[in-house]
Amino acid sequence: MQAGSPDHEWREDCAPRRVLEIFASKWTSMILHVLDKELAGEARTGVLLRSLPGISKKMLTQTLRDMEAGGLVLRHVHGTVPPAVNYSLTDLGRRFVQPIDLLYGWARANADALDALVARPRTRRRSGISDRGLTDIDPASLA
Repeated sequence: MQAGSPDHEWREDCAPRRVLEIFASKWTSMILHVLDKELAGEARTGVLLRSLPGISKKMLTQTLRDMEAGGLVLRHVHGTVPPAVNYSLTDLGRRFVQPIDLLYGWARANADALDALVARPRTRRRSGISDRGLTDIDPASLA
């Protein structure tokens, strides 16, 4: 697809689909936001981990690798023992911060609309629903 072609074509490579693909992981936008707004564009892995409650070390590492491959962040390994690794925003990564900030600002201003959404269970295990539709399973019965 050529730049500027109509979005109504909704081809796999149209701009809206490509941007949503980048943010398919919630952590990508959050890492970009935290790096830019809280960490002056650069941080070590441990600092990022502490700045993003709820992310596992494995998920952070995987997301940072994907972001590095996409050109959103640069990885710099310091020659120390143990090796220290810093991640910094690229110019491309900084370009994605503006729409993220707009979206996050909208979310803060419209928290009531988000609260009105019908909550979906995250997993069957957390919701207490099994394949047979049972709820409130007694853990002692599983022993």
